[in-house]
Amino acid sequence: MKKFIPILLLLLMIGCGKAIEKQEVVPPGADVLILGDSLSYGTGASAGEDYPSLLAATSGWHIRNEGIPGNTSAQGLERLPALLEDQQPQLLIVELGGNDFLHNLPEAETYRNLSNIVSLAKAQGVNTVLIAIPEFDKLRAAISRLQDHPLYEKLADETHTALIADVFSEVLSERELKADQIHPNAQGYRLVAQKIREKLLENGYLK
Repeated sequence: MKKFIPILLLLLMIGCGKAIEKQEVVPPGADVLILGDSLSYGTGASAGEDYPSLLAATSGWHIRNEGIPGNTSAQGLERLPALLEDQQPQLLIVELGGNDFLHNLPEAETYRNLSNIVSLAKAQGVNTVLIAIPEFDKLRAAISRLQDHPLYEKLADETHTALIADVFSEVLSERELKADQIHPNAQGYRLVAQKIREKLLENGYLK
């Protein structure tokens, strides 16, 4: 009877929709693509102080930082096919959605765009990681208690994708770590890079 238990557990995991894609170590020297907006670009700090540059230095990855200030999830989706074809990365890190929230774009539209980004990358065999962005809430911003927008956890669960949570929400809740209300300063980006690295280690993408 015992030999049937693993199969039963697997079926239960699939039924609950919690099975996460197989995660493999991304070795030093691998090509990694970051698709994002101003938070990936590094707005609020000087050149080389953005979190992709800092993560590249500690991981040994060749990171292509495709963070464009002002980009929405729709614009990221539009850019992605050419980027995947050009670089053929081993890992895609997606940091998008903040500008959608700032411009009050429909949540369903943002969710659909991010889902399509994940699906497009996975269809080409590219492991994908989502970075959660804080929910735009003036009250929480005023009292420095930001929280991740719930759509990221839902999307990660439904697409079986690794999620890096509670990074920008925690950093942007600390006044001394911010250049303005929506961007970290140099110290903040250092902490962002450190937290993302820790999450990637936990998820098995780094060792």
